[in-house]
Amino acid sequence: MSAISARRRHPLAAVVVLLFTLVVIGSAYAAFAPESSAQARSSTSTQVEEGRKLFAIGCASCHGLGGEGQVRDDGTVLGPSLIGVGAAAVDFQVGTGRMPMAAPGAQAPTKEVAYTDEQIEQLAAFVASLAPGPEIPDIDALDISAGDVSRGGELFRTNCASCHNTTGQGGALTWGKYAPNLTGVEPKYIYEAMVTGPQSMPVFNDETLEPEEKRDIIAFLQSVEEEPNPGGLGIGRGGPVPEGLWAWLVGIGGLIGAAIWIGTKAS
Repeated sequence: MSAISARRRHPLAAVVVLLFTLVVIGSAYAAFAPESSAQARSSTSTQVEEGRKLFAIGCASCHGLGGEGQVRDDGTVLGPSLIGVGAAAVDFQVGTGRMPMAAPGAQAPTKEVAYTDEQIEQLAAFVASLAPGPEIPDIDALDISAGDVSRGGELFRTNCASCHNTTGQGGALTWGKYAPNLTGVEPKYIYEAMVTGPQSMPVFNDETLEPEEKRDIIAFLQSVEEEPNPGGLGIGRGGPVPEGLWAWLVGIGGLIGAAIWIGTKAS
């Protein structure tokens, strides 16, 4: 005991204990946290590099190798700048088949998706590395079970119905553009469209519509989609008004036409 006590009184004893503690803590930290962080950084850098290669092959001809966009000498925009659009814009445009476009047009329509989910993640990682932008929504943001359908309907009619119809059936816009039908669209893509503003759609960031309000809108659209059509045909799913108008124009109009035809034949 006297030997141990003597060592404790040694001037360097405190330094040795401190160094030993630092070594133990550093070893424990190196064994757990840094390895996962390093793997995450390595995984992200690999995704970005693979995304860069995919971008150079399938996107750079219009958007430029660095995503800066390209404009012809006559002012025609081949492809807009993608700097700052974020991963959400890539996931929406490529995930719905809108990009890459088959041919220049007023609007990019949905079509068969050209890339796998992994490739879409790589492209999104590359574009997100160019500058900060909207991220792909997480599971909590898309949990419509917590959404308020009534409030979502009010928000949709206020902000979206002027283009997409009161029940999300879509509608025509100017210069060959259109607001697409939202029936059957995955909640993730509806959310991403709100935060990125594709085509003629305005951007509804978190200052314009809070995440909870976006979730309410998606919940409303899902509820409309699940409602049956009592008359058989939805006819824009606007309720009894278009159905009654259809009955008058087609039904009554057809009867009047038949009566005139019969009268003409009789005379």
